[in-house]
Amino acid sequence: MTEKISSSLRDSSAARWTALAIVSFTMFCGYFIADAMSPLKPMLESQLLWDSMDYSIFTSAYGWFNVFLLMLILGGILLDKTGVRFTGILSTAIMVIGASMKFLAISHFFPEGLAPIFGIKAQVMFAALGYAIFAVGVETAGITVSRIIVKWFKGKEMALAMGLQVAFARMGTLLAVAIPLPIAKYFGDVAIPILFGALLLCIGLIAFIVYVRMDIKLEASEAHMEKEAEEPFKLSDIIQIVSNKGFWLIALLCVLFYSAVFPWIKFATDLVINKYQVDPDLAGLIPSVLPLGTLFLTPFFGNLYDKKGKGATIMIIGSILLIIVHGIFSIPFLNNWILAIAVTIVLGIALSLVPSAMWPSVPKIIPEKQLGTAYALIFWIQNWGLMGVPLLIGIVLSATNPTVSQAKVVVKAAIVETYTQMQPQMNLNKIQFDKAVDKTTTRLINQVLVNTEYKGIQDTTGFADFKNKLVSVNLDAVKSIQALEGKAKIEQQIEDACVKAGYDEINKQEIALRYDYSIANLIFMIFGGLAFIVALMLKAEDKKKGYGLELPNIKN
Repeated sequence: MTEKISSSLRDSSAARWTALAIVSFTMFCGYFIADAMSPLKPMLESQLLWDSMDYSIFTSAYGWFNVFLLMLILGGILLDKTGVRFTGILSTAIMVIGASMKFLAISHFFPEGLAPIFGIKAQVMFAALGYAIFAVGVETAGITVSRIIVKWFKGKEMALAMGLQVAFARMGTLLAVAIPLPIAKYFGDVAIPILFGALLLCIGLIAFIVYVRMDIKLEASEAHMEKEAEEPFKLSDIIQIVSNKGFWLIALLCVLFYSAVFPWIKFATDLVINKYQVDPDLAGLIPSVLPLGTLFLTPFFGNLYDKKGKGATIMIIGSILLIIVHGIFSIPFLNNWILAIAVTIVLGIALSLVPSAMWPSVPKIIPEKQLGTAYALIFWIQNWGLMGVPLLIGIVLSATNPTVSQAKVVVKAAIVETYTQMQPQMNLNKIQFDKAVDKTTTRLINQVLVNTEYKGIQDTTGFADFKNKLVSVNLDAVKSIQALEGKAKIEQQIEDACVKAGYDEINKQEIALRYDYSIANLIFMIFGGLAFIVALMLKAEDKKKGYGLELPNIKN
């Protein structure tokens, strides 16, 4: 009887792994919506006329509130003061609100003709605000889940648990890069995948509420145990954390490493289409290999760290792999899609190595009572990279491909003009007209990206003539087809004719519609190199201070 009274619910293997599964599912939902827009970049450009800067502004919004309003740090303080239950429910609810705003921004419900806000398209700004709000929730949920794992697994399989949580959450990333584009094309609506993600997040919120019941039972099971009295949060806690050199090294490693991975994921599908000329319906499958690999390898490396140690060494090896991967991606003539898959697998190994050792190392450097704030500070520093690097990549893409977005606007304008002149025969309402234009434009641009071999002329002159010529060849092609009966058949005939004639004309004039990602990938490689240097410094600091990063986590 005494043994039962003195036991904690965390001593039950089934209980702690169940708790892990529940909170991991909530993070799975969050990770899906975090990256669900990534494969949609080509459709955002062809249908909503976003350009690379619009997309980069939207992506960089992830860090707006977390960085400038210090929401992540406040979230960490809130976590240390109120605990995981309140913070977890609040952060998940915020995710739902932000995801809903993203959906509304790119859906047909968003009003047309709104004036730009601070020089940014109203639609882009509203989507970015939704993403910024979502980011507050998902990042705070991330530190909350990290604290939950420490709570249930300290002195046990902590690195394995963190590895499994990351691996399962990455399944959300896998789906986010693999399925949104086919779903959007099937429904003819770029907003449908985001709606799916928002509904999925509602289920994730329910799942966390279920976890709250388990957390209450855990505390009840430990009510009789003698615990170390927890001091209330003080400003001096932050001072102690930021005075720790080990904290800064692991925080810098975090921001540098993730800056070379997560922003790359945001552009990966577009990279695969533009450089490797993979069909857009399949392009998302290549970057999806990255999180698929982490599903198995992150727990493996986490378990290795638990039992054998060598955490700092694992982080060094992962950083070296980053340098190799982005170096290969940046070489223009290495454009075989099989090589792209192989290199992405190696990137997945890197993404498994570093986090599996990095996150379990934080409790070895920072006292447990300050962990919430410490994780929040690390995530806050990381968000500088998640905010700034996508914006940097957008600037680089625009500078090295100055006319691509403008050319796509001209192509769509020509399709609109063609369909406007054919409207008496087609008799489409506004929704049908817009969908027909979007479908034709997307199909035409994708065919050019996948099938043409020319590099493209980056020249803004002659675009007006190009538009008129494209309209002319489209109308000639449409007039030459044999008319069929039935509205759907006529519409399909016109679409096929415009795609064929438009492709021939674009190919003939060598209009640049393809982005060159070489310089962008060199930037990612530089971040990998800096991460490698910091990882070496962290290993040296561990040897000096004796944090135990090279020692196993499981106590015998």
